[in-house]
Amino acid sequence: MDQVTSRRAFARYLAASPLLAALGAAACAERQEEAENEDAEDAREYVGTLGEPDQALGELVTKAEDALDVFDMRVTAQRTLPSAHYGYIATGVDGDVTLRANRSGFAHWDIRDKRLAGIENVDTSTTLLGTPMETPIILSPTGSHRAFHPDGELATARAAKSQKHLMILSTVTTTGVEEVAAARGEPVWYQLYATARWEITERLLRRAEAAGCPVVVYTTDLPVSSNRITLSRFIKRDRRDCTQCHASGDAYGSRNTSFARKPMFDGLGMTSADFNTPMQAWEFVDRLKAATTMKVMVKGITTAEDAQRCLSHGADGIVVSNHGGRAAESGRATIDCLPEIARVVRKQVPVILDSGIRRGTDVFKALALGADAVGIGRPYLWGLGAFGQAGVERVLRLMRAELRTVMALSGTRTIADIGSATVMRNSGPIS
Repeated sequence: MDQVTSRRAFARYLAASPLLAALGAAACAERQEEAENEDAEDAREYVGTLGEPDQALGELVTKAEDALDVFDMRVTAQRTLPSAHYGYIATGVDGDVTLRANRSGFAHWDIRDKRLAGIENVDTSTTLLGTPMETPIILSPTGSHRAFHPDGELATARAAKSQKHLMILSTVTTTGVEEVAAARGEPVWYQLYATARWEITERLLRRAEAAGCPVVVYTTDLPVSSNRITLSRFIKRDRRDCTQCHASGDAYGSRNTSFARKPMFDGLGMTSADFNTPMQAWEFVDRLKAATTMKVMVKGITTAEDAQRCLSHGADGIVVSNHGGRAAESGRATIDCLPEIARVVRKQVPVILDSGIRRGTDVFKALALGADAVGIGRPYLWGLGAFGQAGVERVLRLMRAELRTVMALSGTRTIADIGSATVMRNSGPIS
């Protein structure tokens, strides 16, 4: 399937999407077909200038099962999705320094293989906050799945169900939590962007509770809008008439129009100002703990000091994350943040690491350095954008197979066997 064919296929199913029909998606899709020959090569050339460590990896595939690793999904999603939609996945902030660091950081750590270890029947199962899991690989919260496939979060949830992975649903989902939980066949965890008005935050909590969510993951690292320059450049290279789906405004369209496509905000009267929360302090964790029956994890932690504050305020778990390089431009990889946090936490509460996970070896290194589980975001969005549910399923199967392989080669039969002695900091250049 060549680039033009795949983009036309996307345009056809975009036009058929019930979600976008009322927003003039047919006209948007028609403009997509007209513009594809003009902008596709330009956008593809721009992607090659981003300088991500893995940018040269992967190739175009025509079927999900043909993908050899997640980077094949990246290339295929890039060729399939409209430029602006792919840009939403690809972007970091400012100069994308932290985005690149999240990947190059894994090269700072080597795996200490073991020989003649007699390993068979590798077991990747684990338990997290009372939730048994067949794998420590979790689908991290990511927004707006219907921008990448008409089935959106339903396709993701069905893939999570078929492959038996835990899924965390974003506040800015394009499908309601009730429908997503039904598609997965059991409750999902719910990620929370707190708002400037407590009454809105409280109603989000109540809706997640009513849907059976056992855990809320409070995201702390985006109290104000981030500077997503790469996204803005991709939007400039997308020659469709995007006002058919997005009102004119900032790079994300009008905030109020965006809320209309985010069902978790139905009836809440959200405004742009409600997403700005620079006034929030650690006492907000106390308020969450008192206000909900769900366990409370705190996401966005990158330092030992903040990990200690999480413990002091009774957090039930910590997510070591820099929002995939999409929040602050710290330049620091989450895998390099993990050791100091693990030393403070000392297994008192579970720790999840996300941002930059692409291979089974990345998963292994994170577990060895103190994580109890890892979250992936971009890889499964690439699969979703390329092939829908089948693409997400393929990404999950690939990463699980890679993890089993590295566990066997390192002499670790179970997740509990993966410890600090299985990795070492190398003496290579530090980026």
